[in-house]
Amino acid sequence: MFGDQHVESLGGAQVSMRLQRRFLERAGHTVTIVAPKMHGPRAGADDAALALSERQRVEPYVDMPSIPITPDREYSLSWPGRRTDRFVDDALASRPPVDVVHVQADFWGAFIGHRFAARHGLPVVHTMHNRVDVGIEATAPFPRMVMRFLNRWQRRALREVAGPVEPRRDGWSYLRRFAGRSDAVTAPSSHFGRRLEQHGAVAGRGLPTVDVVWNGIDDDVLDAALAAGPAVRAPGKPRFVWLGRMSPEKRLLPFLEAIAASGVDADVEIIGGGGQEKAARRLVEKLGLTDSVSFSGRLPYAETLRRIAAADAVVQTSIGFETQGMTVFEAASLGTPAIVSDPDIGAELGSGYWQVADGSVGALASTLRTAAEQIVAGTGVSPDPSIRERFRQSSRSAAMADIYARVSA
Repeated sequence: MFGDQHVESLGGAQVSMRLQRRFLERAGHTVTIVAPKMHGPRAGADDAALALSERQRVEPYVDMPSIPITPDREYSLSWPGRRTDRFVDDALASRPPVDVVHVQADFWGAFIGHRFAARHGLPVVHTMHNRVDVGIEATAPFPRMVMRFLNRWQRRALREVAGPVEPRRDGWSYLRRFAGRSDAVTAPSSHFGRRLEQHGAVAGRGLPTVDVVWNGIDDDVLDAALAAGPAVRAPGKPRFVWLGRMSPEKRLLPFLEAIAASGVDADVEIIGGGGQEKAARRLVEKLGLTDSVSFSGRLPYAETLRRIAAADAVVQTSIGFETQGMTVFEAASLGTPAIVSDPDIGAELGSGYWQVADGSVGALASTLRTAAEQIVAGTGVSPDPSIRERFRQSSRSAAMADIYARVSA
């Protein structure tokens, strides 16, 4: 597997890759994850993925030379080129032969992974994790210029890799180039899979459709939670949890504004970190929310799931950016409902959530009030119980292994 970031850094794709590796190995596969070396603390330092490979007893990671690209040094960049190609080839030469390359990246990790597959004549499965156009629009000061640069960089990095010529320079043409060089394209949700198909980002050497394979929840953690029995809500204030990367597209600041505007008497826990953390803390003080809003920082995966299970609702506030929205599916698996801003994610959940009417602070505040009132009254919504089994990582890894077998054949 090739990733843009080390899987011990913060992020839904990274959590997914850690779990996929572990459960694929349990099924008898050998997995190596190739990603940039980290320069900061590891978010998953207590996760089982840090242990030596359970089956092969070899370190499961190849950490490529990299440079930090964020002030907290958590995220890194590895430059695609011949020097990196040689490093990857040398690192993998002493390991079991590779049968399938699984690219779970959108930028330099994708360039490096596709180059490796082309050099060695290997089939490629590419999981699209990112709405590149929406993400860049939300985070870059000059998004069109950035998108032109990315397309130019991609064409140059992949110039030796066979595939269709794509002259356009938008986000979808960028994803189509990767898809055209892949034997299978997968998406972590039906709604993102549909968008990929509508824009022609389907495998150039495989089926003309996108395989939808959800990211999953750790079976072991889920089983432990189920063994403990259903959570019994203690009387008192509703407990809301917001978790994720604190960056503009996640809309943490509008969420805090909505908490203040709603007037709800609730305990709100913020889990995660990122570039907007200082701004969020200042806003909490400015809005007079210090007694109700707490910041827990980055937490280990298992502890994060325990906090979700103990909450009355998980709040998901990004709109149009998430390609799955893992947190609300994790919550549903644990029996915790969600407050959802993105209608595509709500439709994927099916039930057990409160839908925010639109992207305004007022609409979010109104939904928070409704949810709080129903939670206190004991009339809140309940997640679809079938998600619990459909979302298990063991089933998700088995589905991905079927795709590996198909492209290998």
